Amino acid sequence: MDERMRFVVRLKDGETMASLCREFGISRKTGYKIFERYQQCGLEGLSDRVRRPFRYANRLPAQVEAAIVSAKREKPHWGARKIRERLLRRLPHAIKTPAASTIHAVLDRHGLVQSMGRRRSRAEGTPLSQGLLPNDLWCTDYKGEFQLSDKRYCYPLTVTDYCSRYLLLCEALESNREELAFPAFERLFHERGLPRAIRSDNGVPFASPHGLFQLSKLSVWWLRLGISIERIRPGHPQQNGRHERMHLTLKKEATRPAGANILQQQAKFDAFLDEFNHERPHGQEGSNEMKFSNIADSRRTCALGIAGLQRGSYVNPA
Repeated sequence: MDERMRFVVRLKDGETMASLCREFGISRKTGYKIFERYQQCGLEGLSDRVRRPFRYANRLPAQVEAAIVSAKREKPHWGARKIRERLLRRLPHAIKTPAASTIHAVLDRHGLVQSMGRRRSRAEGTPLSQGLLPNDLWCTDYKGEFQLSDKRYCYPLTVTDYCSRYLLLCEALESNREELAFPAFERLFHERGLPRAIRSDNGVPFASPHGLFQLSKLSVWWLRLGISIERIRPGHPQQNGRHERMHLTLKKEATRPAGANILQQQAKFDAFLDEFNHERPHGQEGSNEMKFSNIADSRRTCALGIAGLQRGSYVNPA
């Protein structure tokens, strides 16, 4: 209002409309409109006007809105659809009953809708073991997906032995769905036996945000095989640092450039696995293969039959 008043005062003092409009940054149409309102209403014409429309084309009649509120207070546990059915029985046929969405909006405007907040279970880490011997602890994860030359994506599933850093599995999969992870782990268990524990993050398919204790089908299968489950804390990849460091080497040496298709990429992973385990030095005495071969608990490597690894069957590790 102060700006408009200064504009009108200077205009009445004899300054031109064009120069004032340029100075105040408005069009001449707006300048003439301000001056006309001043001539018609005086100083009141310079104040902000209410922008609310004079009428609402689709506004509910006050009587219908009052009936909706009254019905909700009579039946506080009823929702909008049930209240609409109640109004259909009670209101005259000449009155059009509003839609359920409109009734819900009316109830919400009057504070009669109780918002049900989503219950989100926050993932938490588990106690982590030391993994002092081979096959005591395996670490698993998906290296970040990347695009192949055929425009399809590859999701590498990797498993390492924590003690020896032996790369047990590097599988090129088309997605991180658990139905693809099951066969990969089944083949690995037949070849290498069962570890005492498997450490992973809280992502799928290792965990499920909607499952009991965030257990997925894959993790339940591990438990039934007698394998303990370890999970790192969300946002703390350093708790699986050895495995993540291997991912860095894998990314540099086996994904740049990416394979033409999933089969060629798997061939690159197989070559990397062989070099990583048998040729690449790891700054520790003895090769990975020697350390991994010295498995203390032989019952976990050779005492398991094929039937014991079937998904859904139970294996007693004792």
